[in-house]
Amino acid sequence: MHDDQERPGTDEIALGAEWALVARAEAEAGTTSFDLTVCLTEPIHLLGGIQSYGALLAVDGADVVEVASANTTSVLGVAPEDLLGTPVEALVGAEGLAAVRATLDAPTGDRGLVGLVLPGSGGHFDVTVYRADGRTVLEFEPRPAQEAFRFSQFFPRLRASLTKLQHERTVVDVCASAVAEIRALTGYDRVVAYRFEGQAGPGEVIAESVAAGLEPWLGLWFPATDIPPQARRLYERNWIRVIHDVDDETATLVPQVLPGTSAPLDLSDSSLRTVSSFHLEYLRNIGVASSMSVSLLHSGSLWGLIACHGVAPRRLDPEVRSACEFFGVTLSLQLAALEEAQTSRARHDTRTALSRLVTELSTDITQSVSTSVDLLHELIDASAVVLRLEGATTIVSGDQEALVPGLRALWDVVPPLDAGEVWSTDELSAHSDSLAAHAEHLSGALVLSLASGTGDLIAWVRPERRASRTWATDPSKPVQLGERGERLTPRGSSAVYQAVTRGHCVPWTATDEAVASEFGRAVTTMVLRHHARLASLNDELSRANRDLDTYAHVAAHELKEPLRGIFNSTAFIREDATDLDDTTVRRLDTVQRLAQRMDELINSLLHFAQLGHGSLMRSEIDLRDAVVAALEVAGPRLDECSVSVVLPPPGQLVWADAARLSEVLVNLLVNAAKYARAEGPRVVEVFAVGDAVHVRDNGIGIAVEHRTEVLRLFRRLHKRDAHGGGHGAGLAIVHRIVERHGGEVSLLGTPGGGTTVVFTLPR
Repeated sequence: MHDDQERPGTDEIALGAEWALVARAEAEAGTTSFDLTVCLTEPIHLLGGIQSYGALLAVDGADVVEVASANTTSVLGVAPEDLLGTPVEALVGAEGLAAVRATLDAPTGDRGLVGLVLPGSGGHFDVTVYRADGRTVLEFEPRPAQEAFRFSQFFPRLRASLTKLQHERTVVDVCASAVAEIRALTGYDRVVAYRFEGQAGPGEVIAESVAAGLEPWLGLWFPATDIPPQARRLYERNWIRVIHDVDDETATLVPQVLPGTSAPLDLSDSSLRTVSSFHLEYLRNIGVASSMSVSLLHSGSLWGLIACHGVAPRRLDPEVRSACEFFGVTLSLQLAALEEAQTSRARHDTRTALSRLVTELSTDITQSVSTSVDLLHELIDASAVVLRLEGATTIVSGDQEALVPGLRALWDVVPPLDAGEVWSTDELSAHSDSLAAHAEHLSGALVLSLASGTGDLIAWVRPERRASRTWATDPSKPVQLGERGERLTPRGSSAVYQAVTRGHCVPWTATDEAVASEFGRAVTTMVLRHHARLASLNDELSRANRDLDTYAHVAAHELKEPLRGIFNSTAFIREDATDLDDTTVRRLDTVQRLAQRMDELINSLLHFAQLGHGSLMRSEIDLRDAVVAALEVAGPRLDECSVSVVLPPPGQLVWADAARLSEVLVNLLVNAAKYARAEGPRVVEVFAVGDAVHVRDNGIGIAVEHRTEVLRLFRRLHKRDAHGGGHGAGLAIVHRIVERHGGEVSLLGTPGGGTTVVFTLPR
């Protein structure tokens, strides 16, 4: 538990000290009630006492003793009441105080170990010094009478042990060597390596060295409640924790709360800190009299523990603890290096597969994923790969029938993701109860976002992993009635519980997420390159269109001048020559007619080119009003052919340029007159459905195979003079105007004969 957490009041402090007595009383009375939440929230760093083989003093900024443990008389030879309020120098001497200050001022941090000889008693002590709550804390441990431990003598053996670890290839092998070496170094009866499943999950014994006669624990799982969150935080803060005797009488601190406050001294960094009664009861229940725990950290988080158990009390002096702490630090580094090497090899392999995949990517993501599914499985092991684009889900590999129902619920739990962001879970049922029913086929997902805010995703999914685990107790009932009452018991292989984990898939690794992110970057890069290429092509196309329009204008104007000369010259010849024969006159008439037709074609070409220039002045227009305005031009032609017009109802609004819309309607209405059927009645109807305008006639119709062709400039399906003549520009002009509005033109047959022209005017 960190320093910034809320501290309990005085009544709550007494809970830790009194709980063992209460527990024993309940057991003797046959009471079996036990509130595990008390254990999970117990302030174990604020229990107000230390293990009695040492003594504690806390001094203020003036080096005056403010707090003393109740056992200073037996350990230091001075009663606590005689120490409180006096300078600590009176106890440790000037040289001792200077050594304490030098230790705390060293660049190694706010914690250290110093050897002191008390001037008054001549006692030799190993003193751990650190800072807590603005005080300097001194923890005195008498040096044993036997020859003192010296690290220089211990190091050669430790170095040999560490060298041995470096030759192991797997995490389990390293841990197996480590527990054997630590047991040989410390003399404990059982030493196990305990690896957690996640920061708050249960733990598995992956390596063990055990004395003859003790039951093996290798392969057992222990519930997460065995090591509550506050204990895990302290394990991350302190590399080592020693309990010399589970039946030790705690030496309480005097006073119980710091002067001027309502809180006890924070013992988070204490080596002598007393032990939670819950943990002591736990150790007694598994037959342990002494213990040591060495933290195994990875990236600052608790990865596991080396847990040492003795069947008899065992005291380790500070030098031995320091050596074991050094071993734990080195072992953590070795495990981290080993895992990093394994991860590095995996990433190298996946990068090779990724490079092959990237070369096969195309702008069609669905097609790319579908054709590269084997490579995607090589990148990340999964039972299925699912693609979601524009709301449509495609299962590119996997059991379609089994996955579809669960995928509908999966998309609801995926949080909003930025492009390239990855989200994963190995327990989807924890995010939604509706997913629990699909856990057999869909238990975990690794999701890569392809674009921000669009919901476009690639998901790798895994089924449920039904892993058989042997628990040291029923994990759903961590508290059971045992020989000592209802406590955290039993633990050990003599009373195990077989269970199959459900609702979880094989966990996604950091490598899986890194590879997915790298694949996301590759897809993003490919899309950006494609967009850049499209932008370049669009610029080039725009320049080509401008050049073409310019050419059309220049060519049209240049052609019109000689045409006028040809037309005028033939007219002058006819006027001036009086003796022309009939053949010559006919030929001159043909020249004039062709020149006039060419002039009309050039005018149509000029008009078609002009449609690509200038901006559209779009506004909301009532379609009925637009048709009425168009009839002012097209009406006489419709009347001439006896074609009646059915106007759209009022209120059908379209979004268009009024002048251009009128031109479209005039062309289509005139066509309805030109290509009307021979017999009556002849009708043309105009109406809108959403953004689509329909102009439907019952004329001669257009064959299906010609409906695309007639939209091209100067394409006629009939002879030049048939159906009133024309140049084949009308529908091409309609098509061009609608395209400029961002719409499309399609020609459909009308039931009973005729043509329906549908053009869209999207907003």
